Amino acid sequence: MRHIGDDERRHRIARRHGIAPALRADGPESATRAMTVLHSTEPATVHLSLFARIDGLTVADVERALHDDRTLVKQLAMRRTLFVFPRDLLPAAWGSAAARVAESEWKRVVKDVVASGLTKDGDAWLERACTAVLARLAAEPGDSGLPAQQLREEVPEMAGTVSISPGTKWGGDVPIGPRVLTQLGCRAEIVRGRNAGHWRVSRPAWTLMPRWLGEEPAPLDADEGYAELTRRWLATFGPATTADLQWWLGSTVTAARRALGDIGAVEVSLDGAATGWVLADDVYEVDPVEPWAALLPVLDPTVMGWKERAFFLGEHGPQLFDRNGNAGTTAWWNGRVVGGWSQDEGGRVVVAPLEDLSPEATAALDAEAARLTAWLDGLRVGSVYKSPLMKSRAT
Repeated sequence: MRHIGDDERRHRIARRHGIAPALRADGPESATRAMTVLHSTEPATVHLSLFARIDGLTVADVERALHDDRTLVKQLAMRRTLFVFPRDLLPAAWGSAAARVAESEWKRVVKDVVASGLTKDGDAWLERACTAVLARLAAEPGDSGLPAQQLREEVPEMAGTVSISPGTKWGGDVPIGPRVLTQLGCRAEIVRGRNAGHWRVSRPAWTLMPRWLGEEPAPLDADEGYAELTRRWLATFGPATTADLQWWLGSTVTAARRALGDIGAVEVSLDGAATGWVLADDVYEVDPVEPWAALLPVLDPTVMGWKERAFFLGEHGPQLFDRNGNAGTTAWWNGRVVGGWSQDEGGRVVVAPLEDLSPEATAALDAEAARLTAWLDGLRVGSVYKSPLMKSRAT
C-alpha cells in the first residue's frame, strides 16, 4: 500500500488548490474546477477565494462567470450549504446531494407548518406554495427574476410564520417564505440569479433554473451523481478518508463507500496509522514547491474540504473555527495554517500569527496582506462566521 504522509498532503494542496503564488489559476472557471466547488454561504467568500487563486482578478471577472456567461452557478447541495458549481457538475449534485437535502427540507417544512397551525395538511400546503412561486416566476419575462421580498408580497402562499425551536434562546417565529424558496432551490427548479447588492451582500433575484441556464439538463441518478462528485472531490482533496468524504457529501457512510467503489478509488496509508483514498491514477509521488504563503477567507473550500484537518491545521482549530465548525480567515505558510487575518478600521489587511514565524514566512504573508489590501481598496468585509481569533482582533 502506498504511503502518503502529511508533508506530501501539504504539497498536494500547493499544487492543486491554486493558492501557491507560482501555481495560481488563470480565471474563475479554472480556479473553481481546481476546488471542485466554492463555498458561497457568504457572497464575499466567492470573490475572496477566487482572488487568492488568480492574479489580476477583477470583480467584473467574477460577475461575468456568475451572471453573464453562467459558467459558474450557485446551488444548495452538500450539507445544506450554498456552493458555486462549475456548470457541468450541476446534474451530479441535482440527483444526489441536492436531492437528499430537498427531501429532508420537505419533511422539516411540512412538520413545522402543521405544528405552527398554518395548515392541517403540510404536504398539500407546501406543494401549493411551490406551484404558486413557479407560476409567478414563469409569468415574469426573461430571466431577470424577482427578489424574495417581492415574491413574498405577491404570492399569498408564501405568507405566514412558523415557530422554530420554541423555548430556546435561538428559537422564535420566522417567515416561512424563504424556506419555500430553499425547497425549490434544492430541487433546482429556481436559482439565485443576478445580485442587486454589492458583491459583499446577497440580494439575489430568483429565476427559473431552465431560463437561467438556457436549457434543462437532466439530473444524474443518485449513485452516478455521488460518484461524479466524489471523483472531482478526490482529485482536489485526495488522499482523504471515508469520514472526510461522508462529511463533505453530507451523505451516509454507505453512500460514501459505494461512491468510492464506483470510481475505483485506491487505498493508501496516511500518517497516524489512518487509511485514505486516492484516484487510481493519483498514486504517484507529488514533488514539493517553493515556499509559499496564502491568505484565505472565511469558509474557504481548502479549509472546509476535509473533516479531519490536523495535517494542515495542527492545534489551531479552536482559534480558527466557530462552535458550529465554520472556518474563519486563515493564514498559510508552506501548506500549514499558522494563523488568521483581519482588517483594521482603515481596511488594511493584517496577519494574526498563532505561532512564531521565520522572517521569510513573515515577509511572504505581509506581501499577501498588502496584495489583498490593494485589491479591497478600502472596503471592509464583514462576516457572521467570525472565529475566536477574528473576534479577539476586533476587540
